[in-house]
Amino acid sequence: MPAEAVRRTKIVATLGPASASRVGELVEAGMDVARLNFSHGTQAQHGEWARSVRDAEQAFGRPLALMADLQGPKLRICDLPAPVTLERGQEVIVGPQGAHVDLAIAPAIVGEVLQRGHDVLIDDGHIRLRVERVERGRAVCSVVVGGVVESHKGVNVPGVNLPIPALTEKDIDDLAFALDLGVDFVALSFVRSPGDVRDLRSRIERAGSSARVIAKIEKAEAVQALEPIVDEADCVMVARGDLGVEVGASSVPLLQKRMILTSLERGKPVITATQMLESMLHAPEPTRAEASDVANAVLDGTSAVMLSEETAVGEYPVESVATMDLLARAVEPSLGHRHELPGAGDEPTVGNAISNAACDIAEAIRARALVVPTFSGRTAGAVARLRPRRPVVAITHDERVARRLALEWGVTPLVIGECSDVEQLWNSSLAAAREAGLLDAGDRVVITAGTHVNIPGSTNVIKVDVA
Repeated sequence: MPAEAVRRTKIVATLGPASASRVGELVEAGMDVARLNFSHGTQAQHGEWARSVRDAEQAFGRPLALMADLQGPKLRICDLPAPVTLERGQEVIVGPQGAHVDLAIAPAIVGEVLQRGHDVLIDDGHIRLRVERVERGRAVCSVVVGGVVESHKGVNVPGVNLPIPALTEKDIDDLAFALDLGVDFVALSFVRSPGDVRDLRSRIERAGSSARVIAKIEKAEAVQALEPIVDEADCVMVARGDLGVEVGASSVPLLQKRMILTSLERGKPVITATQMLESMLHAPEPTRAEASDVANAVLDGTSAVMLSEETAVGEYPVESVATMDLLARAVEPSLGHRHELPGAGDEPTVGNAISNAACDIAEAIRARALVVPTFSGRTAGAVARLRPRRPVVAITHDERVARRLALEWGVTPLVIGECSDVEQLWNSSLAAAREAGLLDAGDRVVITAGTHVNIPGSTNVIKVDVA
């Protein structure tokens, strides 16, 4: 298995009407994680799509992760009898539903927080209103940039703190449903503080689920508290759509690099999302600018790239995934190994030290792969954060861990039976990798493991072996 045969950057694809019946094709094209976007669709639809993913997982014999993306406290245009066309300079009244307004916005709190001079941005800022005055909970606005407003389009009010909980009643209901489906990740929208992440994690644990929390960074408050939020979360998403509306598009490129680096330094997977191949909604190939955007995210070190509308409602969902796969493969050979020596003030764990050394040895002897037996997935994650040039084969006896590792950069997860001692673990790991076609007999490999098997955090051995 040559290193270049394995794509390292993972692909997240959002399921929707365009792709619901084509999950198998998405997997063949390269999908690693299926996203259920609870901002759209019904619970019944999401349940059906989740079952399709699990069926595909069995059919293809490889772990696939399921992500539930909660809507969060997003302001949205309420139901409109018909799309509304706004012209520049026009006066329009916005406020809560039932208050004799031109555009009703939910939740109703918007009428209480708007003040003269505030901007109201609709549909990712494509339409821009400016508040002229506020009367009885309604904001009289002038249209700065016009356009067609449709039902349920998103609304942003940059710089305005909204007194809305991170989890709405809808989110709590959707969360319970998603956990019953057995999702592997829950993405929390519009995170503002580490406390938001802790609250969601507490709810997940009380439900008896092992799902991991993805913090979506799309608010100015989250940027200001980036490091503590990353510390608290299991994974981070660079949610460039709302983030660009909140802080300005010109700030997004450097913020993206900062978020990816911050996540890498802390050993957390990071997903880059939004409008990556937007032209493929209606075209079979991306623009050159989109190809460069995806390539730069890969070069920045992102763990995964995400497709949203492209696969949910686009005309070319399978082609979009295949294009992501092609772009990642084209760029990854130029990535360098992130060798890290601990600084004077660092306190590296044994696991981190083992991971660093294993990657160095694998590179020095040109090993075919790094084989990483792991109980919880943490050792595989520690290796992945170093972005080794050699493929990482993670071996676990827990299907849930294998599914979560489907999001880790460069990691191919395999499931084996539980082992009673370290010799059996090593032998079974190599046998599983050979059976999966990831190793050939005689290949030189580097194995990291713990001499105390089935105990998380016990990694203490590096072994050079032959498959």
